[in-house]
Amino acid sequence: MTNVIVLAGGLSHERDVSLRSGRRVAQALRETGHTVVEADVNADLVQTLASVSDPVVFPVLHGGAGEDGALRSVFDLLGVPYVGSSGPAARAAFDKAVATPIVAQAGIRTPRASALPHDMFRELGAANLIGALAERIGFPMMVKPARSGSALGCTKVSTAAELPAAVVAAFSYGEIAIVEEFIEGVEVAVSVIDTGEGPRALPGVEIQPRSGLYDYTARYTAGATRFLAPADLDAEVAEACAEMALTAHRVLGLRDLSRTDLIVRDGVPVFLEVNVAPGMTETSLLPLAIEASDGSFADVCAALVAAARTRIEGVA
Repeated sequence: MTNVIVLAGGLSHERDVSLRSGRRVAQALRETGHTVVEADVNADLVQTLASVSDPVVFPVLHGGAGEDGALRSVFDLLGVPYVGSSGPAARAAFDKAVATPIVAQAGIRTPRASALPHDMFRELGAANLIGALAERIGFPMMVKPARSGSALGCTKVSTAAELPAAVVAAFSYGEIAIVEEFIEGVEVAVSVIDTGEGPRALPGVEIQPRSGLYDYTARYTAGATRFLAPADLDAEVAEACAEMALTAHRVLGLRDLSRTDLIVRDGVPVFLEVNVAPGMTETSLLPLAIEASDGSFADVCAALVAAARTRIEGVA
């Protein structure tokens, strides 16, 4: 069995969710016989990596350094194997202003959208941009940070008067706000797993928030959202959703695991975003998808660790 360092916490706005995810992954790996060290991102991390014999890191960090590729690049520098996508691939996927055009070029349907840098918003003024955004995007629209997760900083906007405050809210989580067409339809998440035999899409999970909006509270409060796993979709639509997730995983150069969030509108999936560090809590979508595939969460976690170990041995 492998020594595994489950890395959770960090300093992002999603720290609490990350800690919950980390505890669940650590428990699952212990169930499969692994020796697990639970660690946070702090000044002791490099020492922890050095103190554990021949470890594999299982990062369960959300937002910020957990998903933007920075920490993964450090692992590469230190020669420490880890579960998940490489630093450059994670960096591209985490930034919606970068990832969405890439998947669109691959033929994936995406919402009409515009990336709005904070300095342009400040210099040009909200009043001068609202008209252009309304004409290009139309109402209702969704405003969200380019580099954040868990629906933090996201606002549905129905009128021009609501737009400035929504953009300011998005800027509280980063320097670029995405203003995009609000897509009405069935919200679905499709996870992709690759344990060494090639990526495969798990059953889609349909998301039905009781409040009508899948925000932070709806995501992480037990009972706030109804999940259907597998999603209640026609077989042809479900296959299209799976193909979209696999295509996004491939064109962004991801590995091991990812989750693509999409909306099915009139039977056609529309890409929203992709996540390289999916949540692993009791209400998270990837574990629900594993259960829907008749798989074992613990076995999948162990297989991902084994794949990371094999990858580094192959390089050596």
